[in-house]
Amino acid sequence: MADIFKIIFLIFASVYIVQAKHEEYDGHSLYEVKVNDLVQVDELNAIVEEMNLDLWSYAIPGREGLILVAKNMKPLFENAVNKIGVEYKIVTENIKEKLELEDKLLADAARSSNFSRSGGISLDVIHRYNVVDRYLTDLANRFPRVVRAVSAGRSVEGRDIKYLRISSNNFQDRNKPVVMIQSLLHAREWVTLPVTLYAIHKLVIDVTEQDLIRNIDWIILPIANPDGYEFSHTSTRMWRKNRRTGFGVCVGVDLNRNHDFNWGTASSNSACSDTFHGPRAFSEPETQITRNIITEFRSRLSLFIDAHSFGSLILYGYGNRQLPPHALILNTVGVQMAQRIDAVKWPSHRNYRVGNIAAVLYQASGGSSDYVQSMIGRGLSYTYELPAYRNLNNINGFLVDPAFVRQAGFETWEGIKVAARYVVQNRMYFKNQTDDFPMFGY
Repeated sequence: MADIFKIIFLIFASVYIVQAKHEEYDGHSLYEVKVNDLVQVDELNAIVEEMNLDLWSYAIPGREGLILVAKNMKPLFENAVNKIGVEYKIVTENIKEKLELEDKLLADAARSSNFSRSGGISLDVIHRYNVVDRYLTDLANRFPRVVRAVSAGRSVEGRDIKYLRISSNNFQDRNKPVVMIQSLLHAREWVTLPVTLYAIHKLVIDVTEQDLIRNIDWIILPIANPDGYEFSHTSTRMWRKNRRTGFGVCVGVDLNRNHDFNWGTASSNSACSDTFHGPRAFSEPETQITRNIITEFRSRLSLFIDAHSFGSLILYGYGNRQLPPHALILNTVGVQMAQRIDAVKWPSHRNYRVGNIAAVLYQASGGSSDYVQSMIGRGLSYTYELPAYRNLNNINGFLVDPAFVRQAGFETWEGIKVAARYVVQNRMYFKNQTDDFPMFGY
């Protein structure tokens, strides 16, 4: 009888914990906003910054944005946007209900999910840090000829940040291009983790395209911001930054504003802002790890992908509206990637859009893909913004429905392969920095 009461207690306790975890979001509403011109874009962004609102996606002419507004701020927000003539509507009245639904859907998926017969990790659930960390070590032990797990350093809170080096010859062939993929630089963007895990699966476990491992050396970093990622699971679901303290009551640095490229010019000085750039460029151990990897493999790094969500976008530099000398190549390869994803995506999702980050979205500084582009010359550096999955439950934005997890990994990998094969075909262009224009339409 005591065991029965214990089980009942644990069930109720777990329900209470799930509910209590999201209490801070009770009454928060998700607004869809529509702007008519660039003047309204600037005015709306100023309102978001002044009120310290949670900007889910930027509004631009022809593309609606999403803003999460706390219950006590809604009258002020509505009054402010009315004054500037911005159209709005509430798409989710109480986001707490959607957060609880996300918890339930993901928990149900985890209970019914099985590891593959080949011993790989399940590709249809969102895994926590400890699971992924153990998996990377396990793969290196099981496939020592192909995989090496590298402990690149520790996060602010001391978590080990591992990445995999995947190679047919242990990175010894210096003529092979290096491709790097990273995910979860922003903690709340859970749907990006399947991108790196799926890539690992196709390069190590379920290898069906031998040329990708024969002709390319891969660096894959699944959890670039482990502290923030864990905090988004245990405490604040919409947490974006790392967990750096020392800024008074405010916590965290936006790691995608902390890299040393135009640092501090189009980001926030306020430690309470989600785009706080930190006290100096590369002040954070997490961004120092990216810098160190890029420095080590700079001469061979031909393709860099930083996976984010959301928006169905493929973006390239620079965030200050300047274009790299090979912007035409970046755009052309980006379009080819987008076309491949569009060919296999779910019909309900909008087609991918390709372009310069400042032209398509907004000006930004200190971003990882901009920094990498500045370091690798004619190499290709992109930010992916994965789709926001929408279903009958209105799970959208950063929230994840397990029905989309495997598909997110699959379709993004299809796009990445296009660029990976492109750099192989044009390896001499990237290696020798010649003036010859690379080939298209392979």
